[in-house]
Amino acid sequence: MSNFVLKMIAMVTMLLDHLGYALYGQFSKFNYIGRMAFPLFAFGISEGYAHTKSKWNYCIRLLMFGVVSQVPFMWFCSIFQTDVSLNIFFTLLLGLIAIIGYEQCKSKSVGLLLVACLACTADFFKTDYGYWGVLVIFIFHVFKEKKWLMYLSYITLCVVRFLPLALMTGLFIEYGILFLGTVLPLIFIHFYNGQKGPNTKYFLYGFYPVHLILLYIFHMLFI
Repeated sequence: MSNFVLKMIAMVTMLLDHLGYALYGQFSKFNYIGRMAFPLFAFGISEGYAHTKSKWNYCIRLLMFGVVSQVPFMWFCSIFQTDVSLNIFFTLLLGLIAIIGYEQCKSKSVGLLLVACLACTADFFKTDYGYWGVLVIFIFHVFKEKKWLMYLSYITLCVVRFLPLALMTGLFIEYGILFLGTVLPLIFIHFYNGQKGPNTKYFLYGFYPVHLILLYIFHMLFI
């Protein structure tokens, strides 16, 4: 299973996730499937770091598309929330910077502190998936050569994300399904073959703001 296939799965599940909000204006069963998208995008960042020729040019691309996508993201989010937050590109950017910073630090303790600070930054600026998203990207990178440790760390992060919410709300079945949907991408990652596949990065980058605009228009016109 190539990186291209993983990205296609992520793109389709993200579309279904967002389609649920466009149709219902709130969380729906579509979003159970949609939980698969972010972990695959996060894994893609760790792979992108390993294979890109220029790490900082990669950062600039993520920043550029983050800026371009912010207004469409805010339009789309207005369907189901009033809070202002930053789109997923900023989370991916902070995760990538966390990897770069960690690898460039001579002291791994300082590197881990930098990762923690970037995770807190994501939460402070309310990026999509916040601190959790940055940490997911980081563990996919740091445990790349220790697959089972990567899986265990990721599942632990998923427990940390969903268990408190289930305990506070009593919605154990709902959050249990969300947990399973979020863990499921590990199956696809396990069968990743290290191959890049067709180069469609700008299509994928462009798909994000365009599909948000189209779903927003669809909601405004027909729902």
